[in-house]
Amino acid sequence: MILKIGEGVAHSCKARALIINTAASMERPALAHIASRTRDVFAVGPLHASSRSAASASLWREDDGCMAWLDGHGDRCVVYVSLGSIAVISYEQLTEFLSGLAATGYAFLLVLRPGMVQTASSALLRETVAVAQAGKAKIVEWAPQLDVLRHRAVGCFLTHAGWNSTLECAVEGVPMVCWPFFLDQQTNSRLVGAVWRTGLDMKDVCDRAVVEKMVKEAMVSGQIKAAAQAMAEQLRLDIADGGSSSSELGRLVRFIRGLSVKSGPEPRIT
Repeated sequence: MILKIGEGVAHSCKARALIINTAASMERPALAHIASRTRDVFAVGPLHASSRSAASASLWREDDGCMAWLDGHGDRCVVYVSLGSIAVISYEQLTEFLSGLAATGYAFLLVLRPGMVQTASSALLRETVAVAQAGKAKIVEWAPQLDVLRHRAVGCFLTHAGWNSTLECAVEGVPMVCWPFFLDQQTNSRLVGAVWRTGLDMKDVCDRAVVEKMVKEAMVSGQIKAAAQAMAEQLRLDIADGGSSSSELGRLVRFIRGLSVKSGPEPRIT
């Protein structure tokens, strides 16, 4: 996968233009670096927030029942935990996460996909889940993430820091705790923790004490909450009429129409 992405990046400088699902306010230095090495670049994101009809792109069936569970909690007192649709963890890592989350004292909503946990019998996994749910936990196979992140009860998102999840969380102004696995997730996690300051970067550490410490900090830190809210407000400005992403989208449309006029047939967009 890394080699394939590297090959794509190497060829991207030959493209007539690059269209990127980001906003200038999030990644201005990176966009400037890219712009110096390609013919044109359009930063038109976050795309999911620009569309009124945006729907989940997940192939997993969402469990809407967790929304009623969230309704029963106070404002900003629930930790939402999802490690995406691909990552696989060990049973030992799961128990470290569960122990750390339980130690925080906060209720948590955990996404646990079928097949997500390795090296555990189904009976052992069921027993572990039952113990967690007997406490302050709600465990589902998949959640309607956009709705969850928008819910008033969610105060923190423990995530793998995939770009879709990072964007969705940024738009809603929810503090993040990142535990990245591979590819862009490492960079995204660093942006969250060291550049934007909208959350914390656990790196590749999976230890119950670290989980407890970082979740507690993300849930109570006024600085992190303020930074997350400031980014959300800026992104709303970016996608509004006259904002940077909205203007870039308009420029992109004019660019494509210009290509069509010059070349005759409609251009192929991938």
